[in-house]
Amino acid sequence: MDEKVSVLVVEDEAYISRLFDAVLSAAGYRVTIAGNGISAAAILSSNMVDLLVLDLGLPDMDGLEVLRGLRAWSNIPVIVVSARELEKDKILALDLGADDYITKPFSAPELLARMRAALRRTASGAHDEAYTVGDLCVDFNKRRVTVAGVPVKLTHVEYRIVEMIARQPGCVLTYAQIIRGVWGPYAPADDNRILRVNMANIRRKIEADNVSPKYILTEIGVGYRMTGP
Repeated sequence: MDEKVSVLVVEDEAYISRLFDAVLSAAGYRVTIAGNGISAAAILSSNMVDLLVLDLGLPDMDGLEVLRGLRAWSNIPVIVVSARELEKDKILALDLGADDYITKPFSAPELLARMRAALRRTASGAHDEAYTVGDLCVDFNKRRVTVAGVPVKLTHVEYRIVEMIARQPGCVLTYAQIIRGVWGPYAPADDNRILRVNMANIRRKIEADNVSPKYILTEIGVGYRMTGP
């Protein structure tokens, strides 16, 4: 899989968006731009995003609403970059779950340093660095899956599914839990067709026999579980 860190920038001013795109792309990040809160929520719920850079003054809603909605289901790091300078605005954003707050105008080196710090905190917060069973290894820090030492090329969505299940080996995760965890709260949790398609692709890549899998097992009518150690 592509190991670039994926950053969603939510910013409605075009010239600032272009600045974000240029600075972050040059630093090696994979950048997606959203110009309003509705677009941001759709991207967050349908894509694998590693970090969110969020403006508060959006044309369709307050950025704090985007943050509040995200924190209902995701712990990805969020850095608020806003022209609001009042202490109460900063406190509210941090209380709602922002990891950091930068006031506009800002310097590119400062933004990049704060992004690195937020990503380090997220990585250090993981309880386990990897999960191994048989020849399968899921490295949570490197976001990499290998079978018998050979890297497996997974999409971001496929990796997220494997990661969720591998973090709770032996436990059954329901279809609804996985769908909400990967695609967000707006995904139709009662329709698991997209999950089944992704699981079929995952099994073709990690299983010697995808008809009789030994790593990710199906609990018929309920969900999936990772084989215990």
